[in-house]
Amino acid sequence: MSLSLAQGRLKGRQPVAVIDIGSNSVRLVVYEGIVRSPTMLFNEKILCGLGKGLARTGRLNDKSVESALRALKRFRALAGQAGATSIHALATAAAREAENGPAFIAEAEAVLGEPIQVLSGKEEAYYSALGIISGFHNPDGIAGDLGGGSLELVDIRGHTIGDGITLPLGGLRLQDLSNGKPAEATRIARTEIARAKLLEKGEGRIFYAVGGTWRNLAKLHMHAKHYPLHIMHGYEIDPQDAHNFLLRAAKGDIDHMRGIEAVSKNRRQLLSYGATVLLETIRRMKPSKIVFSALGVREGYLYSLLSKQEQRADPLLAAAEETAILRARSPRHAHELADWTEKAFETLGFDETEDEARYRRAACLLADISWRAHPDYRGSQALNLIAHGSFTGIDHPGRSYMALANYFRHEGVMDDAVAPEIMRLATPRLRERARLLGALLRVVYVLSASMPGVIPLLKWRETENGGLELVVPASQADLVAERPEGRLQHLAKLVGREMHLAVGEG
Repeated sequence: MSLSLAQGRLKGRQPVAVIDIGSNSVRLVVYEGIVRSPTMLFNEKILCGLGKGLARTGRLNDKSVESALRALKRFRALAGQAGATSIHALATAAAREAENGPAFIAEAEAVLGEPIQVLSGKEEAYYSALGIISGFHNPDGIAGDLGGGSLELVDIRGHTIGDGITLPLGGLRLQDLSNGKPAEATRIARTEIARAKLLEKGEGRIFYAVGGTWRNLAKLHMHAKHYPLHIMHGYEIDPQDAHNFLLRAAKGDIDHMRGIEAVSKNRRQLLSYGATVLLETIRRMKPSKIVFSALGVREGYLYSLLSKQEQRADPLLAAAEETAILRARSPRHAHELADWTEKAFETLGFDETEDEARYRRAACLLADISWRAHPDYRGSQALNLIAHGSFTGIDHPGRSYMALANYFRHEGVMDDAVAPEIMRLATPRLRERARLLGALLRVVYVLSASMPGVIPLLKWRETENGGLELVVPASQADLVAERPEGRLQHLAKLVGREMHLAVGEG
């Protein structure tokens, strides 16, 4: 057997590296390819602090420059080791503003052997907006990307990018300008945020928070709330609920906060400044909720390299289909499930919102990804793979719905021994639909053996007494037996309607 090519990788993908030279950190991410829902092959960051002291001196710190150049040398080697066919290097606020920024970029380009694109504030805001568009389905709100040197704010509606502004409110810069005094940091942040007139258009809409400092604040909030799903992308906070938490963090009371041990010591020093900026932003904007994004400038830049058709693809469905290709017995069967369950929901009288339909389809694409596990653990493995998977274009209740549906598909719809922490993330409506979808999948599994060809032939037919028959064509009559009939009776009990299997013509 040949071991030269990993079967856990999608064929035809050319790895690509993106290097982000920021004011606080320098990061390398190698992606599997330039696709709608890119998967990381390798990810490493070094907190170099290029922008430390920049507000006072106007120059990049010499030691930080040395650290960044060493990191870039390593990153160049790692990109080659990971098989990256190209390197895209981006630099942001510190490099574009510092007096010695051009000299640093020249040295960095010599180390990398590649050109470095120094982004303007407008370009940084643009790519950050594309990162939100790439990671959320039809986003509607204001995106804020907080780096070490600047804050980019931009209005987003669907695929349309509106007004934007860059403010000198990065964590390192605010630390320098305020001399480490919380009250002065608040005054500076409030003065600068007042310039962002576009925030007035965000009232009642979503604020999308981007950047490592804000993600670490969200991590602390998760610990404070004992939140069960430690996945940052799509994590939501109510602004009123966030106020006291952010106020405490802004005052510098960081080291005694629950979960602080999960945040690196180098990151902790900027958390209070990130909290100050977020407090002032939501005070001015009055958003409906704060939603955290794991995607930003890097992912937005990759998204910009896609064709218009690829950009319009649904990131959740793209990722689910890739997972089916890698793990399911038959991706074609998965698509048949998605199409058939859509008609089954309509027949049974269960309506769906646009997002619920997307989640159901994705759940069907993922319905067979745990088949290699021991039979007793297929349900729990499916739940874990889906709930904790690297999916975008979905919120946390949606993750719960998809995970629960596939747990019920394996363990039975009457089994309530499912992980309670995942169960409580879903709304009652989504829990109901998860059971329904799981019951439908259980019926067709024993009629199709998770292989394509049979499911499209199954039709629903109403009976004279208001019941339903699931009609199997005569050519497949041998599939009709007690086991599928028993599964159908579980579905019938769930929806409160008489059902039976029947053999039709053909």
